[in-house]
Amino acid sequence: MKVAKTCTGAVAALLLSTMSTSVNAQSQNNDSSRVAKLERTLSRFHIGGYGEAAMSRNFYSDNPDRYSLPDEHKNDPSHGRFDIPHMVVYLGYDFGKGWTMSSEIEFEHGGTGGAYEKEVDEGGEWESETEKGGEVALEQFWIQKSFAPYANIRMGHMVVPVGLNNAHHEPTNFFTVYRPEGENTILPSTWHQTGIDFWGRAGDWRYEVQFLSGLNAENFTSDGWINKGASSPLEFELATTYGTSLRIDNYSVPGLRLGLSGYYGHSIGNGYPRNKEGVDEEYKGVVAIGCFDFTYKGHNWIVRGQADYGYIGDTEELAYIYNRINAKSPYHTRTAVSQNAFAYGIEAGYDVFSQIRKLKEDGQRLFLFGRYEHYNPCASSSVKKKYDYHNVKRMAVGINYYPLKGVVLKADYSHRFLKSQYNNEPSFNVGIAYEGWFL
Repeated sequence: MKVAKTCTGAVAALLLSTMSTSVNAQSQNNDSSRVAKLERTLSRFHIGGYGEAAMSRNFYSDNPDRYSLPDEHKNDPSHGRFDIPHMVVYLGYDFGKGWTMSSEIEFEHGGTGGAYEKEVDEGGEWESETEKGGEVALEQFWIQKSFAPYANIRMGHMVVPVGLNNAHHEPTNFFTVYRPEGENTILPSTWHQTGIDFWGRAGDWRYEVQFLSGLNAENFTSDGWINKGASSPLEFELATTYGTSLRIDNYSVPGLRLGLSGYYGHSIGNGYPRNKEGVDEEYKGVVAIGCFDFTYKGHNWIVRGQADYGYIGDTEELAYIYNRINAKSPYHTRTAVSQNAFAYGIEAGYDVFSQIRKLKEDGQRLFLFGRYEHYNPCASSSVKKKYDYHNVKRMAVGINYYPLKGVVLKADYSHRFLKSQYNNEPSFNVGIAYEGWFL
């Protein structure tokens, strides 16, 4: 009996041990499976972004009348600013079989904010307060199907790659603390709209064609030309009229990229609500833009340049459109718009750390750079004289220090040269920026 009990106990212990080993093995297999599944998911998920922080000291007047009354504001005190020009978060996912998703959420100038407050000094009334200026925008959101490297199609909200600044707008792609002023003045920046995009690369050529919602002429201005034309204050993006963009880049020469880009579309009649007759039907407000740009990287130099020229048709008729806009309308343009605008510029920087072996091997870089640009959003003879303070020539010199890849500290001295009857505008700027993928 005792022997039987002992045998029974031994068998039970063996069974329990076997079951425990089996359970542990199954648990380990399940854990391994979950880990492998998580690794596969994370390998398809992408997180990245870029951001900039800047400080400026402007040695000229910030009075709104400094151009209409330049003599009265010639000796005004300087003023300073801190700013977060852009902070962008990239989120993307690879679904497999050529299907991918990508998005960019952009915070400009630190975002925006508002609040309700009870005003003690005003009898305890509730008031809506603007707490923070700036913007939060969905800069990109698209789904793409890739058939081959030379054939990709995407649909959604995307960057319009017209001009150097829009195609390469990350802060590591320009030397100055702030984005180059010329394109940033006359074109939307970063220009993003909803539409359909076909792009690809074959050999030394990359090409991209987009079908987009049209620009809105009611947002064109004298100081910014079409800069605000792609924005909409409504819950939807107006697409009564349409536009197309095209970009072609060539990489045949090592280290050199040459690019041509352009835009064509109608802008009158893309307001809300749409008039069934009158100027909306009779005129089109054609917008045509042509751009050339290049980037050279070699022999420790980086050189970038661009030239942009634009045309708007029926600008005289825009006055009739502006006159009928209700004062409470979010479309508040009241100024004349130039038929033509242009911007061109070039910058060059040399990496002095390339001559110091230890720093070069450590991956550190220090560029000394210079930049020159000339731009005018009011280049037409009909408005040139009235708004000739918008004709700006600008020079900047400075440094870019990269302690490691993706992080850059910037400093520059900038000087805007205006027509002789106005006061020139010098400034000193310091900034730090990053750009990269984290996962």
